Amino acid sequence: MKGPFDTAADLPVEVEEAVNGIEPVRIAKIGRREFLKLTGLVGGGLMLSFTGLRAAATGGALHPNGFLRIDSEGITLYAKNPEIGQGVKTSLPMIVAEELDAAWEDVEVVQSPIDAATYGPQVAGGSNSIRVNWDLLRTAGATARAMLVGAASVRLGVPPAELATRDSHVLHERTGTRLPYTELADAAATMPVPDAGTLPLKSPDQYRLLGTRITGVDNEALVRGEPLFGIDQSLPGMKYAVYQKCPAQRGRVKSFNESEIRQLPGIHDVFSLEGNGNPLELMPGVAIVADSTWAALSAKRQLRVDWDETDAAQDSWSDAVAQAGRLRHEAGATRVVETGDVDAALAAGAQRLESFYTYHFASHAQLEPQNCVARFANGAVELWAPTQTPHRGIDNVANTLVIPPERVTVHQTRCGGGFGRRLYNDFMCEAAAIATRVEGPVKLQWTREDDMSHDLFRAGGFHQLEGSLDAGGSVTGLRDHFITFADRGRPVSGGSFRPGVFPTGLIDNLRLEQTALDWRTRCGAWRAPFSNVFGFVIESFVHELATAGGRDHLEVMLEIFGEPRWLDPGNPRALHTGRAAGVVRLAAERAGWGRAMPAGRGLGLAFYFSHAGHVAEVADVSVDAEKKIKVHRVTVAADVGPIVNLSGAENQLEGSVIDGLSTMAGLAVTFENGRVQQSNFDAYPMLRMPETPEVDVHFVASDFPPSGLGEPALPPLAPAVCNAVFAATGHRIRTLPISEEGFSIG
Repeated sequence: MKGPFDTAADLPVEVEEAVNGIEPVRIAKIGRREFLKLTGLVGGGLMLSFTGLRAAATGGALHPNGFLRIDSEGITLYAKNPEIGQGVKTSLPMIVAEELDAAWEDVEVVQSPIDAATYGPQVAGGSNSIRVNWDLLRTAGATARAMLVGAASVRLGVPPAELATRDSHVLHERTGTRLPYTELADAAATMPVPDAGTLPLKSPDQYRLLGTRITGVDNEALVRGEPLFGIDQSLPGMKYAVYQKCPAQRGRVKSFNESEIRQLPGIHDVFSLEGNGNPLELMPGVAIVADSTWAALSAKRQLRVDWDETDAAQDSWSDAVAQAGRLRHEAGATRVVETGDVDAALAAGAQRLESFYTYHFASHAQLEPQNCVARFANGAVELWAPTQTPHRGIDNVANTLVIPPERVTVHQTRCGGGFGRRLYNDFMCEAAAIATRVEGPVKLQWTREDDMSHDLFRAGGFHQLEGSLDAGGSVTGLRDHFITFADRGRPVSGGSFRPGVFPTGLIDNLRLEQTALDWRTRCGAWRAPFSNVFGFVIESFVHELATAGGRDHLEVMLEIFGEPRWLDPGNPRALHTGRAAGVVRLAAERAGWGRAMPAGRGLGLAFYFSHAGHVAEVADVSVDAEKKIKVHRVTVAADVGPIVNLSGAENQLEGSVIDGLSTMAGLAVTFENGRVQQSNFDAYPMLRMPETPEVDVHFVASDFPPSGLGEPALPPLAPAVCNAVFAATGHRIRTLPISEEGFSIG
């Protein structure tokens, strides 16, 4: 769950600002052992605190910050970023442990406090956690290792060059001496902190931990059902709240049956909130506070609200379809990319193709509905929240309550999925606003229907494409008129082309243009935003062009990539055509591309570049007479630089395939009169376990800087499957979800 941005410049304001100007906050409720560690009351020890790449170490009483603590009882590593199922609570500490030369079984991992001064950005989004923290965490481990070696050098009276480290020990091979880190911690805390630029960092051939399979640090607790998630939080004296907003977003409360609700069993209070004018923070609604979740939900079912919808969304999907149909053959209102002479290329082509693609809105559908525990007292608020952007949550809540950010404390909980939805902290703002009217803590709980009705949806869209081929079947020109959505002139999230978007730089004559339809319902980042839909459109249409030219799709893709080169030289996050070709060849080879297939069965290939990840996929599918698709196998090849946790990396690619397949195969999200027409999984079903394919994952050994894995494998999935359906049946799917064309996954 959960983002979705290709570069730092692509971060939306609500995420970008999360790293600026945030005051430290306190650690969540902890036990005695953790308290002693964090306050430094365990006798002696070594703790490192980093801001950027600077380090400081002290002995004795220590402050609750930093990535690493070693004391006489053991080694503690602090996972800084929110855990939303992407595995960073395991993978980030693994980077520290590798450079520290700590044995993984000696390490205890705990979630860090939310503290921007110590940790910098603490965000789960954009597949950025490994990329952003790679050098920082390597330096953290290497610094501690150097200080431990220095302490051992003094104790043994030998030069540091004679010492080595391994498995949480400093070794002196000549004498056979092994000194545990735990015995050296006190002395190491007094050693000078080495300059980060002088520290030798390991090369990949020296890794002992990175690249291996490590089970998630929370896995045992998850299996035991321990209370790790936001929805599990409970405090003494806690009350329970629900919040009803207008089904058409931005509607306001005129009146409601207040006296009737107050008389219901278990109800403590009911009141309306005006909202603060920011739809990403607090929208108007009615809050019900009760002594149990059941009482609150029961009362909510009997709540009757008269809504003022003067300024509410009036969006209609059917109207948008009609408008797109009228606009598709017109020129786009804005040209975003223009290279070469597209009109001349299209006119001169030996063949010219036109196609119209549509994809519907999509819901995040994270399994844990939104929730938050809040406690307001003495002008300050404390929250326990499953958020992807805790720092931004502090600002959101402060803005909602009109209090200074330093009066807001956020405790990070594990998130039951996110996929971008929990980048936005409206649920935290609602809980905080309700808490100002409640004595003691209160837990706000959304229902699944709340989640579906008040999601920040992946935006739908329409693409009118034209392409040309020369007599040899090579692509000579491509035009894409993207009919998208904007809220009062501002493109919705995921609703605009950006300069450099794939396949810019790969096709000589390329025009990407767009026209926006008015849309008031909130849209937001959805796993691999932009890429998750652009990949479907572009990679499907390239396959159309290859087929029209009578050429093998793989051959055409490699021809488009051309000679190995950076499309943006000097930018390590740019597309590299050699890396792209490498993963395409690898996926094709491992999938048996070109082999004979029985009737009704086909292979489909797709590539996409997003979040600095080069990923190709081959789908092996069969289709029966009832248009039921069986996805037998998806072969994935990825080049994302060094792999930290092989188990976690495989999990992310497998999860991306399943998430992408579930979304493309389900039912559409539609709107009429500003209201979402689907409210639960009966009308918006998820993929079931018997329908999931085998996923065969392969990584390219790469020395390039690492990039994330939470998103890059999702965009190629839909076009790979749809291209395979064409190979099997001759039917070209141009609409997502595929149920709109009568197909299903079985």
